[in-house]
Amino acid sequence: MALEQASYVDARRMLLELEAWLRTKNESAAESLLEAFEELSTLHRLKVPVLLRKTLLSTNPIESMFSLVRHSERNIKPSRGSAMLQRWLGMVLFYCEEQFKRVKGFAEIAQVLETIEAEQAEPQSASTKKAA
Repeated sequence: MALEQASYVDARRMLLELEAWLRTKNESAAESLLEAFEELSTLHRLKVPVLLRKTLLSTNPIESMFSLVRHSERNIKPSRGSAMLQRWLGMVLFYCEEQFKRVKGFAEIAQVLETIEAEQAEPQSASTKKAA
């Protein structure tokens, strides 16, 4: 599977192979894959380590949070104002925070942020050189 590949080049190659195969089966499915191509390969492009990438590709952490909130929100009384609902939701999330599990690979988030910052600085460097 493309998203399980270790490198950006391999993931990109497999996605392109999948797109070619899809085109023989369903043109619109192939077009949809091409539309999502950059988003699908972003974690590889940013060189997100495997363990963190696996966590970020999963919906489990979000589903777990929704489950905890759903369980806790049953104690919230109906309210007429959205401001009060927002405060209640904030408190429920704060209460549930103790039960959240750590994101697998969380220690590597700093490394990923450095990669993102470096990538964002590159276009600025190029435009600064052109202006000079």
